[in-house]
Amino acid sequence: MIDRLLPSLTFLAAISCGLAAGIFYAFSSLVMRALARISPPAGIAAMQSINVSVVNPWFIAAFFGPAAICCVLGVISLMRWNRQGNACIFAGSAFYLVGTMIVTFALNVPLNDVLATVDPASPEGANRWASYLVVWTNWNHVRTAGALLAAVAFCLAK
Repeated sequence: MIDRLLPSLTFLAAISCGLAAGIFYAFSSLVMRALARISPPAGIAAMQSINVSVVNPWFIAAFFGPAAICCVLGVISLMRWNRQGNACIFAGSAFYLVGTMIVTFALNVPLNDVLATVDPASPEGANRWASYLVVWTNWNHVRTAGALLAAVAFCLAK
């Protein structure tokens, strides 16, 4: 049964990780750049709103769906380590789970939590915002790379 499901799961992992990479890339290259161009109070308020509105079924599926698939594929690849393509499947799973999920919950979410407590109109808010823009975006680049490398690894699995 695993032999029949593995190609479909691997394909689904490649597509879903690629989608996640695209979302992260768009956020880094478009959204964060746009937020950096507006006043700190407006940027903070916009990002606070984004961080609330991102908790929706579409984003949750696009973000946690690949993670669930990667967990399944990671276990399968370890159980079938000596078979062709399983090293790429394991690498893809690790890239997504470490480079995207762990980075998100260890770094990006705590930064968002701190930003949520900032008064957008305060002087402290402007200082935190300047730092947040750089640090959060750099870690988002890491998430982009993790998801993209995962998609590539899944595509290379044969």
